[in-house]
Amino acid sequence: MRVKFRKGFQRKFIDKIIENTSSPSLSGLIQFGLKINYQTLKSYYTENRTLPEDLFNDLCVLGKIEAKTLKVRVISEHWGQKLGGKH
Repeated sequence: MRVKFRKGFQRKFIDKIIENTSSPSLSGLIQFGLKINYQTLKSYYTENRTLPEDLFNDLCVLGKIEAKTLKVRVISEHWGQKLGGKH
């Protein structure tokens, strides 16, 4: 499953995580035990990719943010393929 934010809010979410963890930058988040490549994290930050649900939950715990307070939509893992197949 994937988590879809409104345009611009995924970046704000990651900025809030950086602020709450007192991390110096985006690459500093990796030191907290996230098993993710920096380039992939950068793609999430620039909103080229949607966040996986498990990474979203890990970031919420890391940044001490209540996931239920955020306005996000959970979508299927293959939502783009389904959409493209209908056209």
